[in-house]
Amino acid sequence: MAKSRKIKEIIMYGLIYLCAAVSVILLVGIIGYVLYKGIGSINLEFLTTVTSVLHGTVGIAGNIVNTIYIILITMIIATPIGVGSAVYLNEYAKPGKLVTIIEFATETLSGIPSIIFGLFGMMFFGQTLGLGYSLLTGSLTLILMVLPLITRNTQEALKTVPDSYRNGAIGLGAGKWYMIRTILLPSAMPGIITGVILAIGRIVGESAALLFTAGSGKALLNGLSDIFPKMHRSGGTMTVQLYLSATSEGDFDTAFGIAVTLLVIVFLINLGTKALAKKFDVNRLE
Repeated sequence: MAKSRKIKEIIMYGLIYLCAAVSVILLVGIIGYVLYKGIGSINLEFLTTVTSVLHGTVGIAGNIVNTIYIILITMIIATPIGVGSAVYLNEYAKPGKLVTIIEFATETLSGIPSIIFGLFGMMFFGQTLGLGYSLLTGSLTLILMVLPLITRNTQEALKTVPDSYRNGAIGLGAGKWYMIRTILLPSAMPGIITGVILAIGRIVGESAALLFTAGSGKALLNGLSDIFPKMHRSGGTMTVQLYLSATSEGDFDTAFGIAVTLLVIVFLINLGTKALAKKFDVNRLE
């Protein structure tokens, strides 16, 4: 009996290690292939210029600027709404049908294909509100996509804060909002930051919804006076340009160059997540 159990354990350990090895091999293989095909396209001109037949340049600077625009507009609006919704659901709303319906709707939104968000954004923000193909239309659409992610992560982070923190603060005479602002939110900050960074990662990797809403413009800023007007113009992010380069344009060198740039950005986002979560972890022992 003991021998049979030991054999089963050895087999299970073998399967676990095999699955882990396959995962690592696939990851290294994909990253290695993308780096091999795209690293030769990365240079200063590629990162600081836009593609122009007249000037004979191939670059993604305009797409990088558009990506930054989309991230900033989306997160400036989505973060306070998402965190505020989570605080309300977790700390103010009484458990019942309303909270259940809101949580169900949030989970449903997170599972809807992005192309459906793109279609809705194009029809509502683009046509009904008259925003057309623009960075603002794309950002408003992405807000709907990342809100569930931020809200759910913040909710789970708030749930991990011990009730003794709440009871202790209220017992010392602190008000509800003061307790949330000074105790709960700082304690839940690692989880909140993780949700925000994951949302940024989804924005960076999104293409289907933005093809319907933001278009594919590549123009750079025309000075500081163009910062706000640019939001109302078409602008393709790096993932949109990657798709267009690999399909309609047939420029695989540029496509793999963009892929390498995106890999670096994702890597930096992951590093930032770990560093910020560690920095704001109030429970971490010094």
